[in-house]
Amino acid sequence: MNVSRIALAGGVAASTVLLLAGTASAHVSVQPQGEAAKGGYAVINFKVPNERDDASTTKLEVNFPTDHPLASVMPQPVPGWDIEVTTSKLAKPLQMHGKTINEAVSKVTWTGGKIEPGRFQQFPLSIGQLPEDADQLVFKAIQTYSNKEVVRWIEEPKEGADEPESPAPVLKLTAAADDAHGAAGADSSKSPDSAASSEKSGETTTASSSSDGEDNTARVLGIVGIVIGVAGVAFGVLAGRRRTT
Repeated sequence: MNVSRIALAGGVAASTVLLLAGTASAHVSVQPQGEAAKGGYAVINFKVPNERDDASTTKLEVNFPTDHPLASVMPQPVPGWDIEVTTSKLAKPLQMHGKTINEAVSKVTWTGGKIEPGRFQQFPLSIGQLPEDADQLVFKAIQTYSNKEVVRWIEEPKEGADEPESPAPVLKLTAAADDAHGAAGADSSKSPDSAASSEKSGETTTASSSSDGEDNTARVLGIVGIVIGVAGVAFGVLAGRRRTT
């Protein structure tokens, strides 16, 4: 009886860890290609997984931060999806490249496509000029499913606190690019065109990349769970053989 309980506990532990690993990376997130350096331009990807087994994602709406408006936002076409860029007047105009900017992008919406169950899609943007007085940008995202369900990823994560149930995508900004460094972030900080061309060079990986930190964590947790489960089952079998002899 004790042997069976140990083996069962090992299997339950493995299943629990795998379940947690599957949900750990199931929210909308944003990651830069290379670096997102303060004061520069960057290419970023919004990664949208489909969390439902019986519905497809049919719409993504990303709201841009109002405290640090971005005057330049250029989306890369995504096959099968229509893109709408919404701008709003600024309460305080921006100065960019010697020009006064009175409007900034407030929202980008993707519609017309479909992310089926068990799939994810990335939505790339070239953005700038990134603020110099912030360490991160928070984008509030709204995900709509084919069954009319709406999931709002709008809760801002707080440092030192547990991750909220529906966290908003957060883009971490790195130190301002140095001319002496040849990193991708430094190259993309020159202009929106150079950032867009850098993004196009990695276009073939747009819909299949899953290398961000959350996915790595999920894989590690999954492997640990499998090892625990296998160890529990093996122990149960060996102990059972000893008792029969």
